[in-house]
This record gives sequence, structure tokens and C-alpha cells, in this order.
Amino acid sequence: MKRLTMIADFLRARFPLEKMDLESMLMKKEVPVHKMSWAYYLGGLTLLFFTIQVITGLLLLFYYQPTVTEAYDSVKFITEKVPGGYVIRNMHVWASSAMILTAILHFLTTFAMKAFEKPREITWWSGLLLLFITFTFGFTGYLLPWHQLSVNATKVGLQFIGAVGPYLPGKLSELPNKLIEIIQGGASIGQETLSRFYAIHVVILPLAIFAILGLHLLSIQLHGMSQGTDDKFFRKEKFFPDFVVKDFSLWAITFFILFVLAITIPFDSFFAYPLMEPYNPLGSTPEGIKPEWYFYFIYYPMEMLPFWIILVISGVVMIVLFLVPRVFGGTDRKVLRFVASIAFLYFVIMTIFGEAIFNLVKGGY
Repeated sequence: MKRLTMIADFLRARFPLEKMDLESMLMKKEVPVHKMSWAYYLGGLTLLFFTIQVITGLLLLFYYQPTVTEAYDSVKFITEKVPGGYVIRNMHVWASSAMILTAILHFLTTFAMKAFEKPREITWWSGLLLLFITFTFGFTGYLLPWHQLSVNATKVGLQFIGAVGPYLPGKLSELPNKLIEIIQGGASIGQETLSRFYAIHVVILPLAIFAILGLHLLSIQLHGMSQGTDDKFFRKEKFFPDFVVKDFSLWAITFFILFVLAITIPFDSFFAYPLMEPYNPLGSTPEGIKPEWYFYFIYYPMEMLPFWIILVISGVVMIVLFLVPRVFGGTDRKVLRFVASIAFLYFVIMTIFGEAIFNLVKGGY
């Protein structure tokens, strides 16, 4: 009974019924203005890119064929024959990378500004789930064009799951390979894999993200923006209309930039042409196969370090991230900013210089 009372008290503090009205959640809401205020716009930008993903994704569904014999040709048809298809597909791909980038920045700045403190734990945990789903969106969507790069890069990603097996005790060692077979739908990547990734990408993940996003946004509106700074002297501005007008203005500018990118720079132009050829299951794996750029932060360390070290570090990081509200609850924001800066610096270095570092380390052996 005591435990149920504690749970009820916890939920009442996180979802106060007295604040669930338009006046409290919109008209009376204020936003702190200080040197980190720019970070308050990152969540909105992530939402904008997700919205673009949904709209362009729905348009692509009119022509995309999720079969190993037609997927590549249907994407090619969209790009070359459908009026406006070139722009729609480019916007979808560019917005995918932009969404992941802004989600990462939003996550790190939320940590740096201590926006996980009581009563914002639900906001933090739901945001953590949203970040995981965002990466899963990228992973599952990457396979759908069914070209050499997408299929072989997916194989690389699944191999890392299988590599966990030898480190598990007894019968558990068989679990990763069983999981791979469930994901693939068989012993190797084929039609079943494409069908499952397609279903996950266009049905399961959208349903999950809509549910968790609703919880995330409700929590933000109930508790408002976090103070974000240890400085007690800062001004505030009204959420509506002041902050909302600025937010939508940034959305308009961002959409314009994305539209120009989609018209002028095909995302595929960053890859060597052979990697964009239709997948040949009988052919050899082409040079240059690796995951998308947003997985480099884990891909290159896996290539350079013993796998057990990666497993231990990953496990510790996941536990700490979940326990952030408790572990860092009493930490000074300057310390949090330093930790977030180190994490961001590591991400940038691995993303931009990961291959060079890998070649340097490999050359030393």
C-alpha cells in the first residue's frame, strides 16, 4: 500500500491536474532568456524535421515497392520520372540526417542545462526513448533503397549484434544470433528482411514515436522550460506569442535551407557511384562499406578496440543515462556543460576524423 501511495504521489507531481488547461500550458508559460536560450529551439527543430519526414515519407509510399526485385527500381523511378520526386526524396534523406543531428544536440543541451531535475524526470526518460527511436528510424530506413551500400551496411550493423554472443554465458550466447534471424526473417538478408524493416520503419516506429512524443510534449508544457542556468538574474519572455513566433520563424528559415539543399545537392552524391548500384547477392562486398555517419561514434571504436571493452562502456553509459536524474541531480550546471561538451567533441571527432584515426591505429600494428 505504501509503495502504491509513493507511485501515486510521484505521478501527481509529474502530471499535476491543476495545470492541465490552456491558460497554464500556453498563456501563462514563460521562457527563460540567457546565454543558453538558443538550445530551447533545438527540440522544435527536431519536431520540424520529423514532420517533414512524415509528410515526404507518405508521398514516397505512393510509388515505393518493398520487394527486393522492385525496391531499387521504384526509388530510381521516383527520382527520375515522378514530377517533384527528386526533391521529395532528397528532402526525406536530408531531413533524416538533420533530425538525428538536432536530436543529439537537443539531448546534450538538455543534459547541460539540467532539464532532468525533479519534476522533469518523465521528460528526460521519454526524450531518451525518442533518441533511441530516432536512431532506429535511421537504421531501418537505410535498407529500403536496396542498393549495395544500404544492404551491406545493414549487414555490418547486424554483425555487431552477433558479436555479443561469445560474451554471454551458457544458452544466452545463442540469443544474439536468434535475434538476428528474427530481424532478418531468415539466415541471411533477403525479402523477409526488407519486409520487416519496411513494416518497422513505416508502421511500428511511427506509432511508438507518436505515443512517446505526446507524453514528452505534455510533460514539457506542464512544467515549462527548465531554468537552464545557475545565474539567478535573467529575464523571461512569454511562450505565446513571443517564443512561438521566433520558433516558427526559425522553422521557416530552416525549411527554406532544406528545400534549397534538396534541389541542388543530391544526398547520394556523397558516395561513390558503385555503392549506389542495385544490390547483387552473388557479388563481392564493394570497398567503402560502413554505416551512416551518425553511427561512426560507435562504429570506429568497435573497429579499433576489443569488443568486450565496447560492451562494458556501452552498458555503463546506458545505465548512467537512465539514472541521470538521480546521479547528476545535485551537480553544478558548469560541470554538466563540461561533460556535455566532451561528449559532443568526441562525437564530432569520431564523425569527421574517425576514419583517419582508424587508419592511423591500423597502420601502427
